Amino acid sequence: MTNISPAPRSQRALDGVNFFVAAVLAGFGPFVAVFLGDRGWSQQDIGFVLSAAGIAGLLSQIPGGELLDAARSKRLLVGAGTVMLAGGALIVAFRPDFPLVLGAMVLQGITGGFLGPGITAISLGLVGRSALAERLGRNQRFKSTGSLLAAALMGTLGYFLSDRMIFVAAALLALPALLALLGIRAADIHFGRSVGAPDHHEATRPPRAARRTFWTNPTLLIFAGCLFLFQAADASILPLVGGTLARSEGDRSSLIMSALIVVPQIAVALLAPWTGRRAESWGRRPLLLIGVGVLPIRAVLFMLITDPVFLIVVQTLDGISGTVLGILTALIVADLTRGTGRFNLAQGLVGTIAGIGAALSTTLTGLVAGSFGRTAGFLLVAAMAAAAAAIAWSFVPETKPSTEQGRDAKRQESGREAAHT
Repeated sequence: MTNISPAPRSQRALDGVNFFVAAVLAGFGPFVAVFLGDRGWSQQDIGFVLSAAGIAGLLSQIPGGELLDAARSKRLLVGAGTVMLAGGALIVAFRPDFPLVLGAMVLQGITGGFLGPGITAISLGLVGRSALAERLGRNQRFKSTGSLLAAALMGTLGYFLSDRMIFVAAALLALPALLALLGIRAADIHFGRSVGAPDHHEATRPPRAARRTFWTNPTLLIFAGCLFLFQAADASILPLVGGTLARSEGDRSSLIMSALIVVPQIAVALLAPWTGRRAESWGRRPLLLIGVGVLPIRAVLFMLITDPVFLIVVQTLDGISGTVLGILTALIVADLTRGTGRFNLAQGLVGTIAGIGAALSTTLTGLVAGSFGRTAGFLLVAAMAAAAAAIAWSFVPETKPSTEQGRDAKRQESGREAAHT
């Protein structure tokens, strides 16, 4: 029996999964670079292992989507990814040798192809497409809260005890993540819904659309192109600001940069549930235009402003973009792939295209800024961001089904659910 309305226990358990998985992930990234640097690693070696993790994450998106569409147990895949993160954290903590750390970081990168998307697939399987917007908003709130609190905890442990404790804490936080995952009732996760085939109720794999259909879906490809430009612009802003702060603020630069990272996360935690509800009542397009539209404004303001307090205020716009895109990306993909049985593969495709934009971003803007100055770098960022907004305005339609279509689909699905109980 699969229930159209998941048990409150499963909903709360999914909150815990989002919170603790984000907490585990907080142990990677900047903490890794600082930890390895303190142990005599060169900047080249640190950059290499971090780049290897990024490339592994990029290459795993499409295979991870295929795997999620095929696997009946999304919980098992999310659990495996969580264990891989914990193992990687312990390797970094206790065996910071180049080959082992490289392997650990590649494993951490690979989980990007199925860990976060797997949580989204579980969410869709639990609540269905009609309630997905609100569920994704709830996911975003718990992710941001978990990341913020864990970063504060790890920073405190690193300062008062040992920087090795940062990664030990990350590994230990995997335990409550796994316990929360076990709290999600398997019977509440509808397999057909979790892959974008809501009509399918059998134990066998649902019929799927051919992979080539994605290349003939113009809205999906245009949306992915919009995200490519958005990420190409967004990923460059803080590195450009950081270079300026290092020269103008000296010892205060790291504190200001921390505030620039934390402030948007607070905004996401506050705005995410409201954004999820508005995505269902207003539709996707108005929020998408807001989310991409604030980025060129933010780029121009960062180009013109140097006062740290005002920079932090402007950075709250990143929280708006992060909230909107964090919710709408999966939601629009779910709208565009309903009935295909390939929701997760489409997630992987869109994630790959957006990830390529982010990967190219800092290199491209760094070359421009290095050759022509900081202002030129920000102008390039603003131009790419404006192009993303123009594409969203001109070519991305409203993807939310009409009210009557949504009601009909929900009635049909509820009827079929009842027939199978």
